[in-house]
Amino acid sequence: MSSTFKNNLTLSVFGESHQPTMGIVVEGLPVGFCIDTDFIDKELQRRRPQSQLSTDRIEHDEYEFISGYFNQKTTGAPLCILVKNKNYQSNDYQPGIVRPSHADYTAYMKYHGQNDYRGGGHLSGRLTVLYVIVGAICKQLLIKKGIQIAAHIKQIQNIKDDDFDSNQLIKQITFLNQQSFPLLNMKTKKKMENLILSTAKNNDSIGGIIETMVYPMPFFIGEPVFDSVESQISRFVFAIPAVKGISFGLGFDYVNETGKTANDLWTIQNHQMMTKTNHDGGINGGISNGMPILFSTIIKPTPSIKQPQNTINMITGENTTINLQGHHDPAIVSRCAVVIESMTAIALLDLLLQQEGTGWLA
Repeated sequence: MSSTFKNNLTLSVFGESHQPTMGIVVEGLPVGFCIDTDFIDKELQRRRPQSQLSTDRIEHDEYEFISGYFNQKTTGAPLCILVKNKNYQSNDYQPGIVRPSHADYTAYMKYHGQNDYRGGGHLSGRLTVLYVIVGAICKQLLIKKGIQIAAHIKQIQNIKDDDFDSNQLIKQITFLNQQSFPLLNMKTKKKMENLILSTAKNNDSIGGIIETMVYPMPFFIGEPVFDSVESQISRFVFAIPAVKGISFGLGFDYVNETGKTANDLWTIQNHQMMTKTNHDGGINGGISNGMPILFSTIIKPTPSIKQPQNTINMITGENTTINLQGHHDPAIVSRCAVVIESMTAIALLDLLLQQEGTGWLA
């Protein structure tokens, strides 16, 4: 498996959903940095299940630093973080029975049937708790540059949230970072919650779109061609199992525009260069142009639903049916927002270290 990212930061992820412990090793962080664990705890709380809107698998996400952290500061050695798993039901999973739209079939075939199939094993969304912990550390470092990241649920089916307001970005980012069900217009919350609950009552699930904002974003970050801002963010965001698409700025809505209406026209205001619009999402040629980074991520409906579904038994080679039990989210979209923010923080910190080194972290 390719579970290691190595550039200016190095991340190595290990563990499975139904094993007692999982973890991540991070190299390349600055030496002598004091990690705010209260902030990590708040980020983890945003990821946790919320009442009937989420799975009933409740994990306390207990974590510990077992190397690279001493006297409340990073030492320069690899930072190894362990997380405990406790509330899992392995008996709900049958060997050889393929859960539709999960990675059961592909992982079984690729790894010759030796993969841990329980809850998706190493390919489970449970591992995103590790990304949130590391992302929270990276967010703390990005704050030293004044960079903040926030995401909201842009759309679930035909219910849409408000757009970001360029005149209130700091206020909106602060507000969103305090929400477990992140919306810019809280009047939309009840509508979305009712839709999720009605879907859950039908033993079904639902997806959605999450929009992410990075502000203020420094000029000229990104390394074309293969380490562009878009490709770096996408690389990390697509490590989240529920993600099936990403678009920057107007994204696929460019199909409705012409050059005249789509172009971001440059202007100078208060001796600062900026664009009148931000259709390109703050990126030109893979390089940040100083405008806010803006992108949308498509989250698919949770494939585990409590309805009979046709499938196959890979061991016997026969058609069969499956009726899933266990802990499952009727909508994973609200819990994904902080995970996407975390992945974005990791991606951007790596690009900043590539361009500017570590001097700004002193």
